[in-house]
Amino acid sequence: MSSSKHTETIRPARNLSGMLRLPGDKSISHRYAMLAGLARGVTTLTNYSTGADCASTLGCIAALGAQVNRTADSIEITGTAGTFSAPAAPLDCGNSGSTMRMLSGLICPHPHTFTLIGDESLSRRPMERIRAPLSQMGARIALTDGHAPLTIHGQPLIAIAFDAPIASAQVKTAVLFAGLQARGITTLSEKIRTRDHGEHALRAFGAQLTRTPEGISITGGQKLHAITASVPGDISSAAFYLAAALLFPDSQLTLENLGMNPTRAALFDVLAGLGGQVQILNLEEQFGELVGTVSIRGPVNGLSGAEISGAVAAQLIDELPVLAAIAPFTREGIRIRDARELRVKESDRIALTARGLRAMGATVTEHDDGLDVPGNQTLHGAQIDSGGDHRIAMAFSVAALRASGDTLIRGADAAQISFPEFYTLLNRIAER
Repeated sequence: MSSSKHTETIRPARNLSGMLRLPGDKSISHRYAMLAGLARGVTTLTNYSTGADCASTLGCIAALGAQVNRTADSIEITGTAGTFSAPAAPLDCGNSGSTMRMLSGLICPHPHTFTLIGDESLSRRPMERIRAPLSQMGARIALTDGHAPLTIHGQPLIAIAFDAPIASAQVKTAVLFAGLQARGITTLSEKIRTRDHGEHALRAFGAQLTRTPEGISITGGQKLHAITASVPGDISSAAFYLAAALLFPDSQLTLENLGMNPTRAALFDVLAGLGGQVQILNLEEQFGELVGTVSIRGPVNGLSGAEISGAVAAQLIDELPVLAAIAPFTREGIRIRDARELRVKESDRIALTARGLRAMGATVTEHDDGLDVPGNQTLHGAQIDSGGDHRIAMAFSVAALRASGDTLIRGADAAQISFPEFYTLLNRIAER
């Protein structure tokens, strides 16, 4: 249950329309900030994520010796030119698993002792998944029953060939960050291709990587240089508004400057498959990342249904809660499988999604690795507990737009983790 007393009341809407430009992508913001801290020179980032998670990353790299300066419209990071300092206190990763896992790979070759801590939620999340490959490279990492706090005794690393046992972009990035500073050529292979923001970010800062059908390779000892970049809008944040638009046949929503990375663009295929009229305009490339404008209209004949599993489930792991939340309003329902990773996010998102849907009057079947949510259901307003999870709070705020009666989201301030502007923008485009 959420310990926060902050609540948000969501009233039903009759339509959704407007144009939005969203804060920067979380995944890209994390990686740019970390590599900027290691690079030589001053990196300037505009449209950096406004979420608390990415602020945790900035705090950590500042504690490692980088200089972080916020201006009115940008963040300037003066890097350490490849040499992190010993932090004076534990590195506080807040609620951010991305910070803790990826930063571990970045700092473990440096000759200091680092302790990484997080909040109660982060301290429950699995960290053995990064300790295993980094230890193979020679890192000394001590966990607390498999979780944070974790302590790293930095020392030189050697390259490895790593076959990733789980689909995790965070683990992949941690290994590549460590491989950048290891002796030899580190190779990583993955059965299901995960988000490639880490690879694009490394190339942006000057590193060379090789991708083959077998995997990705990076040669150790490469130096990074500062960049000037604008972070594209966050597609995972956009997913809430795009899903909301599907609930209304007369909706028309446009999102500008949105990240369109192909390893995450499966969202658009699912939305189109449900019946949404999706248009992608003004597509261009920035540091390997595709950026464009998305226009979506709601389906005139209502939503169909979907089955999401396999590689698509891995690519849409952050978007699955909101897709499940709108599933009752489809004709055929939505079936989600191969998403066991949802169990170990900021909360058990499978359990919380099922609980929230039932609270609003829906029938739902919970599975170990997913959910079955039948279609042709109606929802009523209810009290929803976010469990302190930002994506649960936002997902049920979307479902509430089509419910009968008001819905009270308890722990609504969890949205601050990734998207502080969420409720302000939702109210701007919801017509009541």
